[in-house]
Amino acid sequence: MKTITLIALASLLVAPAIAGDLGSRAPAKPTTEVTPSSPDPDVIRQGGDTFDAAVALPIPAVDIVGSTTGYNDDYGDYCPWDSWAPDVVYSIVPDQDITIDIDLYGSSYDTKIYVYDQNLIMIACNDDAYPDYTSLIEDLPVFASQQYFVVIDGFGSDHGDYLLNIREFAPCVLDCPAGAGLEDEPPLVDGYVDNHNGGCNANPFNPVFQPITTPVFCGRSGWFIGPDGDQMRDTDWFTLVIPPSGTLEIIGDAEQDSYMLEIGPQDCDAVGVIQEVPIGSCFEASMTMTGAPGSVVWFWVGPAANSGPGGAESLEYGYVLWTNLTPVATQAVTWSGVKALFN
Repeated sequence: MKTITLIALASLLVAPAIAGDLGSRAPAKPTTEVTPSSPDPDVIRQGGDTFDAAVALPIPAVDIVGSTTGYNDDYGDYCPWDSWAPDVVYSIVPDQDITIDIDLYGSSYDTKIYVYDQNLIMIACNDDAYPDYTSLIEDLPVFASQQYFVVIDGFGSDHGDYLLNIREFAPCVLDCPAGAGLEDEPPLVDGYVDNHNGGCNANPFNPVFQPITTPVFCGRSGWFIGPDGDQMRDTDWFTLVIPPSGTLEIIGDAEQDSYMLEIGPQDCDAVGVIQEVPIGSCFEASMTMTGAPGSVVWFWVGPAANSGPGGAESLEYGYVLWTNLTPVATQAVTWSGVKALFN
């Protein structure tokens, strides 16, 4: 799996908003404008300069490499920041109705992707899906015999070498390792009230935190319709104890785009995000927390988006956490060794 930010910028407002704003989707973008470079006629690129010059690709298109350096700034819709960077264009024509992923992971600069239909209406875009500011559009419906244009762009005036993959979407399915600790939250049925481990979001207000004490832990999260008819996210609040080393390590993965958060101070009236790490779908990430051995930390897992994929109002999905907490065993086991036992 890739070693370790969702397709649209989504705030981490927990719901209901008892605990306030728990941080934004990604680190703030710089606002300083940079003068775009002049086109370089010697640059060889794989994409065309405009819609009319779009280079046709099959589906799947694997490991397509090229550069936007030296090309014109022809396109630049707001998504969710402005762009005046060079861009190049590809076209695809699916032979059947499918959903696809368009992925720029592995590119060398701060990328953006736009997708336009054959009427030149933008139907999808992404700026930052990954911590290195490269882009991903996931689970995009496309239809047989329709032409679509894929524009590879950059944030601000950023440009450079890109790596493009277009594949049919494959849903992420995670298995819970045998022997893992379980969240055991009730099903997220419509009308559900999250008093299982709703933390500072418990309603009525009665903060409930679930301890994680095992090297591997499996949970469920998602979206549901609350008692008042509003769509809600399931937010899972946990406590963990810093081990004797003074360093707590957590690796997480999830079936949908999610976040792991270290939160504090440990006061529901003032709690906020100390650090955030995106995980999923089928995309591992790690978080390190430090403190005095034996001290307690607050930890949060929940969906990155306010609604489910495709606008789904009700959906559950799984996630897995690996920690360096001491397993119940008769011999010492390293953190990597513990994780390996469950892979």
